[in-house]
Amino acid sequence: MHSNHIFRQPLPLLVVAVCMLFACSKVVDYREPVSNDFTKPGVISNIKVTNFNGGAYITYNLPQSANILYVKADYLIDTKTGKKRQTKSSYYSDTITVEGFAEKSEYEVSLRTVSRSNVESDAVTVKVFPDTPVYRVVSKTIRMQPDFGGVNVQTSNVNKKPVGAILLYKPAGADKYSIYEQKFSDFAFNSFSSRGFDTLPKNFAVYITDQWGNNSDTLFQTIKPLFEEQLSKSKFFENLLPSDGKIGFGWVLSNLWNGRTDGSGWHTVQQNMPMPISCTFGLGVSAKLSRFKLDGRAGYEFAHGNPKVFSIWGSDKAAPADAVLPLSAEEGAQLGDWVNMGNYVWPGPPSGALASAPTATDRDVFKRGMEFNFPFTAPRVRFLRLSVSESWSGATFAHAMEITLFGNTK
Repeated sequence: MHSNHIFRQPLPLLVVAVCMLFACSKVVDYREPVSNDFTKPGVISNIKVTNFNGGAYITYNLPQSANILYVKADYLIDTKTGKKRQTKSSYYSDTITVEGFAEKSEYEVSLRTVSRSNVESDAVTVKVFPDTPVYRVVSKTIRMQPDFGGVNVQTSNVNKKPVGAILLYKPAGADKYSIYEQKFSDFAFNSFSSRGFDTLPKNFAVYITDQWGNNSDTLFQTIKPLFEEQLSKSKFFENLLPSDGKIGFGWVLSNLWNGRTDGSGWHTVQQNMPMPISCTFGLGVSAKLSRFKLDGRAGYEFAHGNPKVFSIWGSDKAAPADAVLPLSAEEGAQLGDWVNMGNYVWPGPPSGALASAPTATDRDVFKRGMEFNFPFTAPRVRFLRLSVSESWSGATFAHAMEITLFGNTK
């Protein structure tokens, strides 16, 4: 949304300022041609086409003229809807990219050179035959499966091009589906979960879209969400191991689940300690975990010892042995009795500000804590280790105020 701001200044001063700025000379009209040569430019030649998924590269030779400004391509990207696109390429380049085609099919592209006087050449028509568009390739990989309190959606994107997975939901008694969640990514593998549902069967659907508005066929599926509950913190207990970070300042590990985000939490000594810094505790039950919420230390938003890069390790052993955790490991990695349950990065200030200068809104977002998902493939566990690889200050200590866990203990 744009705002109209009215600038008021005494007229004589405004006139003086304008004259000084332009030296009281004729103001250039930028709508005038940048050249007085209105000769129709020549056409491109020696055209070659290289097709790719959903598009093509077209290379060519420009006509011998210093008056060429750019080459433009006009083409139809969807024969069913009649949707068209136009792309341009500077005279500095010998290649133009045409993309956004809806199908693997033959398309005609009209190419023209345009002079600095905005005079167009005659059209040269070439045919391109793009391979299967990325959104259609990705749509063939859609997988929906039950997740805790909802549905998990997975897609593969070997081309690593931006696409969106659109999740639809039709409530009981409704006539049609509506958009429930949208996830856009260029990752090779994308997985997300939508929650907030009871365990009764639900009607979901997913389709893939791209940046040009092409949509795949829709996959429909009835999903019965898995049961999820918050784990009882009354059952948690300290289980510090020799390789865990030494706690300082009179704080204790059990503060991490005392239900408070003020006062004291978990805080290691501020000494030159090797990273990562970890702590270990028991859940009191064996649980298949779905997600967790971590609360950082207020007053030090995006700073000090608050975790920035961290991992969660778990074990379902009755008495897991100690293991020195690595600074980083792949999700699912095994280390003695422990398995990597997930690797996480606390997002930076949502305003885009530097971590050293967050806005008031950024600080408020931080104070609400951050929720993270466990991978659906993570095993059941009885014990957890919070392992901090990097704090926001980069110092060799860490602190956090509260952790809340969700999953299924049955």
